Amino acid sequence: MVTLKIDGHQVSVPEGTTILDAAKLVSIKIPTLCYLKEVNEIAACRICVVEVEGLDRLVPACTAKVHEGMVVHTCTDRVKRTRRINLRLILSQHNSNCPLCIRNGNCTLQDLARDNNLIYNPYPKNVPNSPWSTSNYIIRDESKCVKCMRCIQVCDKIQGMNIWDVVGTGSRTTVGVSLNRTLAESDCALCGQCVTHCPVGALRGRDDIQRVYAALKDPEITTIVQVAPAVRSAWAENLGLTREQSTTGRMVSALRRLGFDYIFDTNFSADLTIMEEGSEFIERFTHKADYAWPMFTSCCPGWVRFLKSQYPAFTGNLSTAKSPQQMFGAVAKSYFAEKMGLDPHKICVISVMPCTAKKSECAQPNQNDACGDPDVDYVITTRELERMLRGDNVDPTTLPESEFDSPLGTGTGAAVVFGATGGVMDAALRSAYYLVTGSNPDPDAFRQVRGMDGWKEASFTIPGAGEVKVAVVSGLGNTRRLMEAIDKGWVEYDFVEVMACPGGCAGGGGQPIHDGQELAEDRSDILWDLDHNAAIRFSHENPEVQTLYADFLGKPLGHTAHHLLHTDHTAWEMPKNPRLK
Repeated sequence: MVTLKIDGHQVSVPEGTTILDAAKLVSIKIPTLCYLKEVNEIAACRICVVEVEGLDRLVPACTAKVHEGMVVHTCTDRVKRTRRINLRLILSQHNSNCPLCIRNGNCTLQDLARDNNLIYNPYPKNVPNSPWSTSNYIIRDESKCVKCMRCIQVCDKIQGMNIWDVVGTGSRTTVGVSLNRTLAESDCALCGQCVTHCPVGALRGRDDIQRVYAALKDPEITTIVQVAPAVRSAWAENLGLTREQSTTGRMVSALRRLGFDYIFDTNFSADLTIMEEGSEFIERFTHKADYAWPMFTSCCPGWVRFLKSQYPAFTGNLSTAKSPQQMFGAVAKSYFAEKMGLDPHKICVISVMPCTAKKSECAQPNQNDACGDPDVDYVITTRELERMLRGDNVDPTTLPESEFDSPLGTGTGAAVVFGATGGVMDAALRSAYYLVTGSNPDPDAFRQVRGMDGWKEASFTIPGAGEVKVAVVSGLGNTRRLMEAIDKGWVEYDFVEVMACPGGCAGGGGQPIHDGQELAEDRSDILWDLDHNAAIRFSHENPEVQTLYADFLGKPLGHTAHHLLHTDHTAWEMPKNPRLK
């Protein structure tokens, strides 16, 4: 242990601790911009500089280690003057048109400028800019980049994709797509983790709000909105609601205020996914010699993009089941349209998702099985939903509870945990057990697949089928390690769940941004609580799913179900991974 003083407060910390972490223990906040704990600790911005007695120069608190007897001052005139100079230099190369920025009101640089009373800037403006296609699902605005390198480090260290890199030299140094590619030419998984970890507005997901408003205003169009499981755990984080207030029922009422004709729950099609994917797994597992192993889940489009570009030989291992989002769209434009007497070509299906990759998924040319039109027309993220609610002056705190519409609005506890890492596997095992044995297991029998560990594995015995070896992984860096182990034969599994974002959809690239905070675990806890308290906790017991099969689909894996609810993952191409050339 090392004892030091910070602003007159004595603190003892383990040797090797940084000044920044030591200061937090005595509730002293040292401002940062580029810092991201254990990911980006490069002292690039010099906003966190502090004064250490005995040293002539200021030191960055994020990398400087403590030593015995150290005396630190975090807010001297010299420190404050230097921080203001550094901030002004950054702002001299930054597009400061804050009212027109996607991060206005939620920007670390904006907060630092306010807190340091920067009401003028003596340095001349020299804002770089380069064109970037706004048709991309992830958009980069160079004029707002502060060169903090967070996007590079998150993509490299956490996701292992190496999409972003430092480009240019000298004063032209900036961030761009690696290997001199455009983003569309790259093997980007579109997970959006670079977006949620950018401290400013230099990266954002494509905005589809105006497309949704156009559909809402068209009297010829019936608008149907579906809401993903993970959205309900985060939708009101920046709207002033407490956790107790931000209920699913209040979220449904808020969507009604926006003017959607029908509000449905993606939990419904998550249960439908379990019926198809679980049945598919049982079919494969009981005819092992006919299939390649393991079988992979196919719910996460970021993961599917990753597999097709990084390990294309395993594409056939993916479940052919569509994601819940796409299953919902196919059912809405077939079964629901027929039931309600609606022209499917005049139905607009909008998804609210915690994910940026979902925008790409719905645009795939083979996701149009219901009527020839796209099964899902537009995807907006949780953040876009928040902006729509603000734009329409919807105050959710004043709204009553209301229910999803029927018959595509009922979901089970098994469905709601699709938004948490391990949730798809947990739900699938619950129903797979039933499909084999004819009886339900304890709904909490598969706890080993839950939790925030990046790579979990377990083994369960299903009477009549045998031992099932499973793995659950989240985050593409962890996924690469798992795939390398599978490819080299170091591990063997029967069923593997993969989610591209750390912690699963709860930590998705379309979720609300809280700079420096990782909230996937907190949001996942909400989803597991909803499952624990649900009246029905098994997908195969969803009454509306049962009715769908009885009245329309026939049976899982049947002809109609296969046409509407399954897909060919080889029907579209990813850009070639340069590492595989």
